[in-house]
Amino acid sequence: MIDAAVVRICGQPPMPERRAVPVPGDGELCIRVAAAPITPLDVLCASGTSYFGAPATPYVPGVQGVGHLDDGTAVWFATAAGMRPGDGSMASIVTAAADDVVPLPPGAPLIPVAALGLSAVAAHAALRAAGDDLGQVVVLGAGGTVGQAAIQLALLGGARRVIAVARSPEALARATDLGAAATVPLLPGDSETGLADCLRDAADGPVDLVIDPVFGMPAAAALRVLRPGGTLVNLGSAAGATAPIDSATLRSGSLRIVGHTNNALSPAQRAGALTDIAAHAAAGRLTVAHETVPLAAVAEAWTRQAIGLARSRMIITP
Repeated sequence: MIDAAVVRICGQPPMPERRAVPVPGDGELCIRVAAAPITPLDVLCASGTSYFGAPATPYVPGVQGVGHLDDGTAVWFATAAGMRPGDGSMASIVTAAADDVVPLPPGAPLIPVAALGLSAVAAHAALRAAGDDLGQVVVLGAGGTVGQAAIQLALLGGARRVIAVARSPEALARATDLGAAATVPLLPGDSETGLADCLRDAADGPVDLVIDPVFGMPAAAALRVLRPGGTLVNLGSAAGATAPIDSATLRSGSLRIVGHTNNALSPAQRAGALTDIAAHAAAGRLTVAHETVPLAAVAEAWTRQAIGLARSRMIITP
């Protein structure tokens, strides 16, 4: 028997249970799990309201994790839990398709890699999509896991300067610690004009790139400060599913808006990004705020994530 977190009713948090040891099928590997993050995608899928449809229950949630193969190799792995039938990463032993398992470089710290995971992959891919000359970068949603990773990866990728935008003083202070040269608070009642003015004041010369995990009003404001030919890469919609973008701003600056989803990456592209991320983490160059939680406390941690009270990435340690 193994320990696992199990969702039995959509919309309710998973609870610890004892389950049979999973048996790997053709093309699958068995992994002893060291850590599995609770991500917004996990909560969305388990709510039964995602575009994937309601998952078949009961099931073990968790779309990613880290652990060891039978021979001791440290790996990161992905699952389709909540999106397709089958169990995910929040168990002491799991199975995963071999194509979804990425060996980690020696010395990679497993819990930080679990915290970075696909959020850092998204930031990595967004920066690659923007080209080699990153220049001055604005990172919206800098308090989130994607934003924290984007600040560090932009600087590691040669950005001249990063401006971080976040809601809380804690997040802004953390962005400074991670290397942001300037921070801009996102305040209740801010307008795109007001936030754009604050971004211009914080900028030291032209803004070349915006990394945007939030969309909504902040994205519209950031577009107003991009240099001619500049790019905004959208990774999510935490601040709104739509944004008040006007045609004149886009056309007058010949701006580019690029959308990114990790689902568009091939297994090889994802593995390459994760290898880079793990190497940076091993060298102490890349981290994000995280909190480890034993599997026995998964329901409380899951609820904190679901209602927006998690101040950092919650990591389940079976």
